[in-house]
This record gives sequence, structure tokens and C-alpha cells, in this order.
Amino acid sequence: MAATHVVLFLVAWFVSFCIRWDFQPDARMLGMFRGTVVWVVVVKTLVFLLHGQFRWLFGRLSFADLGRLAFTTTLATLALVAIDVFRDSVGDLPGLRQRLSRSVLVIDWAATLFLIGGLRALPRTIREVFRPWITTGDVRSALIVGATETGELLARNLVANQSPSYIVVGFLDDNALLRGSRIAGIRVLGGVGDALTVLRQRPVDEILVTAGEISRPVFRRLLSDAAEFGASVKVIPSMGELLAADGADASPSVLRPVEIRDLLRREPVVLDDSAIEGMVRDRVVLVTGGGGSIGSEICRQILRYRPRRLVVVERAENALFDIGNDLQSRGAGVPMELALADILDESRMRCLFETHRPDLVFHAAAHKHVSMLENNPAEAITNNCFGTRLLARVAEEYAVGRFVAISTDKAVNPASVMGCSKLIAERFVQAFAATARTKFVVVRFGNVLGSNGSVVPKFREQILRGGPVTVTHPDVERFFMTISEASQLVIQAAALGRGGEIFLLDMGAAVKIVDLARDMISLSGSDEEEIGIEYTGLKRGEKLTEELFSAEESRVQTSHPKLCCVVGRTAVLEDVERLFNQLKTLPGEPPDVIRECLRRIVPEYRSSALCGPEGSVVGGRGGDKSGAITERSARGG
Repeated sequence: MAATHVVLFLVAWFVSFCIRWDFQPDARMLGMFRGTVVWVVVVKTLVFLLHGQFRWLFGRLSFADLGRLAFTTTLATLALVAIDVFRDSVGDLPGLRQRLSRSVLVIDWAATLFLIGGLRALPRTIREVFRPWITTGDVRSALIVGATETGELLARNLVANQSPSYIVVGFLDDNALLRGSRIAGIRVLGGVGDALTVLRQRPVDEILVTAGEISRPVFRRLLSDAAEFGASVKVIPSMGELLAADGADASPSVLRPVEIRDLLRREPVVLDDSAIEGMVRDRVVLVTGGGGSIGSEICRQILRYRPRRLVVVERAENALFDIGNDLQSRGAGVPMELALADILDESRMRCLFETHRPDLVFHAAAHKHVSMLENNPAEAITNNCFGTRLLARVAEEYAVGRFVAISTDKAVNPASVMGCSKLIAERFVQAFAATARTKFVVVRFGNVLGSNGSVVPKFREQILRGGPVTVTHPDVERFFMTISEASQLVIQAAALGRGGEIFLLDMGAAVKIVDLARDMISLSGSDEEEIGIEYTGLKRGEKLTEELFSAEESRVQTSHPKLCCVVGRTAVLEDVERLFNQLKTLPGEPPDVIRECLRRIVPEYRSSALCGPEGSVVGGRGGDKSGAITERSARGG
């Protein structure tokens, strides 16, 4: 490496003289060259050696590397000027009798930079510019949707990959200012709507889409266009996802197939990390239901903020074992306690709180399956209502700082036992917060995409079996968000809460379940005719459309754009306690008796009611159509 640089220094110095003398050497030029070449090469070699330039590899030249090379070359030139000036002040020195030409020095600076920088960049230039023309073998052509930072990073990695698997033919981006420009040497061919035109003009094997870059309708149209021309679609994780995965290397290995969450296009959550870290760091955090979908993700998110200890409470042994292994693999030294326990076991809960003294509690333990709880309503009342009350009382007794209860949109004008039980739990927490030292808050949200027992895993299993995919009703629709988004916002709500609030997560627009089924069939590589969709009818307790807040409630935006507070409904602890006294006798009764009793003591509960569009009620009791307002009607849609 050093010898190569010495040769280049020598060549640069000679070329500089040739350029200065218009490539017409004479005796004077050759004499000046011979009188200066040795000590000039020595000085430049020493400067480059001291700045570590000889340790750099050819073929790995970046803009930062080029900047450091220019700095070192400039420093070497200034050193030569300084020595020349010093020689003038002290007289002739041995080996330094020949003066330097200032014009030769300037030309030498440029020649050195060009020769060394060019040689270092040569392998990369060949790889990136000429390889697409000479590459053979299994190489796929790719079109990147989204000329964003992530898209550019991926393009550069695909081009620079030592073992090429892709040749990028262009970008698609709706930013009109980028049309026709080049990014990483690759042209922006048009907007996303031009995909069909581009596919007609040139062969494309794969279309690579940055996660969250395009809306659901555009994504679905892109999938259709790609299928028409035999191209597959893959997703580039967003920069936030790459960073969350402990690296921002957008290499071919991070590309993944399109998932249903990509079509829903939930915007990335931006958290107030300073507020959350102030709440969590060096504190004891306890999570109930830690083996469930939401509870386990809350645990994973909490580890990022370095709690003093994480206590995971779960009554299902296998679920606790699995989440324990997962957390240990990413725990980064955070002490953990895996507690196999039931929240209804008062002595066990007191023992855990006495031992660990948690500062923060996330209560995610609950029974949640609507149809299952319709047939087993006693379990819903016992676990969701009495379990929440017991845990809240213990938390207050042991001076927990914050307590966050997880609720559901099914608690709004509930048509199911599950929703009714969560409404009762909401009311107790809100009423209990009025006089408690602990800051109790409730977080309400809709369906979580891919959670245990949800519709997405069910559809996936049905598609794998060859169909049909079963949907209850062609008009049924639900609000969806991803597990990570819901968990992050639950933690953010905990940091915002001052006590007594019901926080509502921004669920976006409702999604028709039949459209979800069609999307999953399409993403599986099948078609609707092959798999089939079968309508089974709404089950007891199910609504056509879910509601996020009732007519008695309104929403107030918080400082976080994806969180608002539900206001307008208050609960008095004495009234809620009387309600619990009435619930005490229910667990021993038959399901029909329990449902009838709930109808009497919880006015909002409308057993077997099927809520239609715009909050109307289909099949409800006595024509009761008041109190329901859907997210769509609330927005004036």
C-alpha cells in the first residue's frame, strides 16, 4: 500500500512539471524535477503515513473518505510550502537547494488527489457503472418505489454488493421535483402511478416498496399491476424499523414479502422518549398478561428504557416460558422476574407487590375472545372485572406510581359480555382514580393486527388449508393497528397520564373484514375464485361496526398526535361498588341468567345487538338506538 502511494506521488510530481511546461520538457525542467523529487516524495509520504492514509482499502471510497484524502493532500502541500519558505529564510540546505514552483505545487495537489482518489474508486466504479452490462447468472431487475433515504440506501447497497443479486432499473416517487433526476446514479422514472407504463417499457422482476411510503389503494393497485406483468412485490423496512433492529443496513437481506400491515399503512409512531425514559429508567415495572400479544410487546418496548427490574406476570405456563426466553435474549442485563401467577389470587399478588414494590404497572391480563366469553360469561366477569379491581386496590395499597389498564373499543355501548366486562373495569379504574394516590389511567383501542386469536392468523390458516376464508358478514368492519404501535402508544399514554383519564388511540379508518380477507388471499399468491369467501353470519355479541366513543363522550387531543382523551363520562366509586356487589352472585349462575342480569344493571349493554352503519342498531332490544357513534360518523364521513 505504501509503495503504491510512493509511486503515485512520483508520477503526480512528474506530471505536474509536464503540465507546467506544456509537455515540452527541457533541461531546466528536468533539473528542477531531479532537485526536488526526493524530498517532496518523502514529505508527502510522511504526512500520509501520520494521517493513516496507507491503511485505507481501494474500492471503498466514500464522500467522507474523499474529504479526508483532500485534507491530507492539502496538508502535504502546505508542508512543502512551509519547508520551501523555511529554506529561503535560513539559506540553502543540503538536498533542498532547488526552489519549488508555486504553479507546480498547485498542479501536484490536484494530480495527487486525482490519482490516489481515482485508483481507490476504480473497483467501485467498475462494480457500479459497468457491472450491469457484464453481469451474468441469477440477477433480478428491480424497481424501487420511494426515492427516500431508505430507498437510496438500499439502492446503493444493491449496486455495491460484492455478489450482485439485483440490478436497479429506476425509482418511482410522487415528488414532482425528483422526476428525471438521478439518485445514487439511478434515474427517477416517474410517480407511483406510472408503474404500469414503466413495466410495459422494460422488464422488471421485483418492485421494492419502502414500508409506509404509499397508501393502501395505491399499494393494492401496484400489486395488481405487478401481477399483470409477472413481477413480485417486496417491502423495504422503514428507517425506523431498521434502527429498531439494531442497525440501518438496508441490504438485500432485509427485504421481505408484502404483509397485511403494509396495506393498512399505519404511520410510524414517534414517541416522547425523554418522558418515557424518565418514567421507566431505574424503576420497577410490572406487566400483567405478559405472555399475551399486547403484554409481551409492552415488555419488549419497556426493556429499551432500562428499568431497574421487569416483573412479568402470566398465568399460562407456556406463554410465560416463551416470553421469558425472548426477553432474556434481548434484555441487555435488565433483571427480570417471571411470575407464574393469576391476578385473581390476592395473596400471590400481595406477595409480588410486597417483594418487588413496582413503580409502574401495565395491566394487560384479560379474557378477550367475544364468542368464547358469550358462552362463559362468568369467567369474563371474574377475570376482567374482579381481577382489575383486585389489582388496582393492591397497587394503591403498595403506593404504585402509575397504573395503566388496557381496555377495548368493544366497551363502548357493548353488545357482548366481553365488552360489558371491560366497560365495568373502565368505570372502576376511573372512579377509583378520583381518590387514589396512584395515577390510574385507561387506554382504549380497537383490534390488534396479528394478535393471538385475531382474524389475521385465522385467515392465514384457512388460506393454507385451501379455503374457504370465513367472514361473518359482507359489511362488518373493524379498526386495526399493529401490535408494536398499540404497545408503544400505551406506554406513551402512561407518561402523559395524570390520573383518571381514558386515553383513546388513533385507530385510523375502519377496514372491511372482507377486504382484509381479499388482500390476504392476494398476498398468498392465490385468487378469490380459487380460495373462496364464505359468509357465516354475525355471532352473538358481534357488531357490524365498532365504536370508539359514545354519544355521551367527546375527544380532546393530547400533546401526542396519536393520543386523545375521552371526556364527558364520570363514574362515582360508590355507584361502581354497588354494581360490583350485584356482580358477586353472577359467577355461579347459568350464562343466560348472567347476560340478563348484566342487561339490568349496565344500561349501555345491549346483548345480541348488532350495530349497523352510522351507529344504528339492528336486532336490539325495544328499538333502543341511542348513544352509539362510530368513528366514521364522528368525522363527518
